[in-house]
Amino acid sequence: MREKVLIIDDDSRNTFALSAVLAAKGYVCICAADMLIAFDLLQTNTDIEIILIDMMMPDMDGYEALPMLKADQRYKQIPVIAVTAQAMKGDKEKCLSAGADNYIAKPVNIDALLQMMNQY
Repeated sequence: MREKVLIIDDDSRNTFALSAVLAAKGYVCICAADMLIAFDLLQTNTDIEIILIDMMMPDMDGYEALPMLKADQRYKQIPVIAVTAQAMKGDKEKCLSAGADNYIAKPVNIDALLQMMNQY
């Protein structure tokens, strides 16, 4: 079995599409529509090996969540890839400075995402 991936995105179409493609590649995917659910899933799924997080979500966005994830001893070693529609100059740097380990713009190039995920 391959890695377990936590996909955090408030748009169910995005989580469905990403999880379907990743599952076809052998990944086990669990999805959260917001950060409260994501933190609950992280506590009950201690074998999550990578997190894909949408940076723009209601309530708590990725920019707020990343520092919290990286400050927590239980999660700070889990690689986090920011998956965002924000693809303007400076957005990648903003994601990385918030704590993301990597960044990919939407619409997601699956080959590029898989290559990125395989680095971890």
